[in-house]
Amino acid sequence: MKPEGKKYQALVGGKALIIETGKLASQAGGAATVRLGDSVIFCAATMSPEARKGIDFFPLTVNYEARMYAGGTIPGSFFRRESRPGENATLIARLTDRPIRPLFPKDLKNAVQIMAYAFSADKINPLDTLVVNSTSVALTISDIPWEGPIGAVRVGRIDGEFVTNPSFEEIEKSDLDLVIAASRDAVLMVESGSKEVSEETIVEAINYGHQAIQPIIDVQEKMAEEIGKEKRNYQAFTLNEDLKTEVQNRALAPINEILEKEYGKIEMNEAVGNLKAELVEEIAADDEALGSEVKKAFEVVYKEAVRKRIVELGKRPDGRGFRDVREIWCDVDTVPRAHGSGIFTRGNTQVMTFATLGTPRDAQMIDNLRPEESKRYMHHYNFPPFCVGEVRFLRGAGRREIGHGALAERALRPVIPNEKEFPYTIRLVSEVLASNGSSSMASVCGSTLSLMDTGVPIKAPVAGVAMGLVKEGENYAILTDIQGLEDHLGDMDFKVAGTKNGITALQMDIKLKGLSSEVMSKALAQAKEAREYIMGKMMEVIDTPRPELKNHVPRMVAVQIPVDKIGAVIGPGGETIRSIQEETGAKIDIDDDGTVFIATADGESSRRARERVEMLTATPEVGRIYTGKVVGVKNFGAFVEILPGADGLVHISQLDSSRVKEVGDVVSYGDEITVMVTDISRDGKIRLSRRAVLEGWTLEEAQGNDRKR
Repeated sequence: MKPEGKKYQALVGGKALIIETGKLASQAGGAATVRLGDSVIFCAATMSPEARKGIDFFPLTVNYEARMYAGGTIPGSFFRRESRPGENATLIARLTDRPIRPLFPKDLKNAVQIMAYAFSADKINPLDTLVVNSTSVALTISDIPWEGPIGAVRVGRIDGEFVTNPSFEEIEKSDLDLVIAASRDAVLMVESGSKEVSEETIVEAINYGHQAIQPIIDVQEKMAEEIGKEKRNYQAFTLNEDLKTEVQNRALAPINEILEKEYGKIEMNEAVGNLKAELVEEIAADDEALGSEVKKAFEVVYKEAVRKRIVELGKRPDGRGFRDVREIWCDVDTVPRAHGSGIFTRGNTQVMTFATLGTPRDAQMIDNLRPEESKRYMHHYNFPPFCVGEVRFLRGAGRREIGHGALAERALRPVIPNEKEFPYTIRLVSEVLASNGSSSMASVCGSTLSLMDTGVPIKAPVAGVAMGLVKEGENYAILTDIQGLEDHLGDMDFKVAGTKNGITALQMDIKLKGLSSEVMSKALAQAKEAREYIMGKMMEVIDTPRPELKNHVPRMVAVQIPVDKIGAVIGPGGETIRSIQEETGAKIDIDDDGTVFIATADGESSRRARERVEMLTATPEVGRIYTGKVVGVKNFGAFVEILPGADGLVHISQLDSSRVKEVGDVVSYGDEITVMVTDISRDGKIRLSRRAVLEGWTLEEAQGNDRKR
């Protein structure tokens, strides 16, 4: 028997968000579909019946699959089926994970799995916020312990007015693309890209988005009341308070002694590690199970000690003040053959970014459920194990690497020149050579240096900084340029990048159950101060893009031709364009709008290729002089091809300065002669004169002396 299911609706920004549940995936802990327009996301949430033993983390996995049937297309891979998630799907999974994770019980060790699919994609409404909302719905009505619900919306700004859940077309017109996820009372996650907007605008957008989310919260609370399952009991893994007290009595004083010495990262880790090992040996001896509990108790005591020193004593682990940025040094042009390179070092974090310029054919082809088909600017981020002093098996780019690369790409996208101004494909690769926090923002800084070293005419340099927060009760401290320990033990990782004119990218991760607007405003103001300081250090090395590209960078020019002339350049079966490339050594790409991109190794090859293209697409002009080939000889004159596919008649009276008895006395088939166009009739017939060139006549003189005319 077909189940009836339940349908709910929330009006968000004047658009209906339709939620359905009860028909699909009956054996999952909770399942639902969320629809906006013709875009539909399905999500199922399930929890394992037993806790996972021997782990010290919450085993949550969030998976999103962009099924290509949702857009009515077949995957472009060899096997014609979806394989590993693409970059966009990975970013959406990360976007979903971040706001839901803080709302699970801290002592939950049962595995929880979120699986979301795109059932339908209209390529009008973005899918990412629908995935977050469907996940919240599935968890809210499930038997899984969770302190939701949450909601997510996208906020744009067009002509100074905020727009809720803008379409892809509206996003292109917007100077802001901000995604916010929040509970009823507090913001949990923000992801934003913008065209140099102010800090005040960002805060206003966050507050606007939080208000827009409220109907989504309302409908989920109604669903939980009407159809929600009873939350399941679970095995709680709490720390033994007596053991914690013993560890605290033994370890707190030595921990504070270590923190007072303001060690560097390596020395700090070694000192803390030795202290932990000594404590395990003293308390647990050969009891492996107890040893594990001692380690957990030590981590809790260590975390509390660091946080207390920050909030109550105003002392950060490395001795800096709350607003201090670590020591910075930069360099550019560090390797000989890269098109551009930049090193940015801040404290123990070091990133080296390499820039490579390519032709339009090097652009990345996109095969997903978004309307974009290619990408000419790419940023890739690599985080090898040696950068944190570790040894591990390499498995390619993970979610973290993809996420950090996308954030840096978003930060720099507003300053990248458009294709008409700079017709290159641009790839940046940020290699993290050492890391102690904020390597993604170091990538932004290193990439800016690399682009300017290459000679890319960016609109403005971009700098980034990571802000932190430690909150104990009503007291809190906002930390500038957080290092790894402060990120690990703190309550917020707030990354901000921008130019001197405004913010270009923002990403906020919260470990608390929310963050107030007041704290966000203070963090943004403090971040602006830090960005300006960091920018000043970068500008000491290179303050503007180099005026010229380096010698070994391919040269590229863009030529605009009429769309109806594209076929003339390509030729039958591509014969013409191949011949130009073979003769000149150029690489030629043609866009559908008639833009011809010519890439060569040197200026002479570029000039020759451009001349060939222009000759193939030029239109004859009255009064202009051309050198052409004789393609026909008649008793009344000669036909001369002055442009590919365009020939005209030189009457016998216009062949020479003196009287001509026979055309063959002056020209033969295949000869090259120089002529002037004296007239083009309404039906396209071209009148030429060789005599006008020999006599040096003006157009008016040539026309006056052409008896046939």
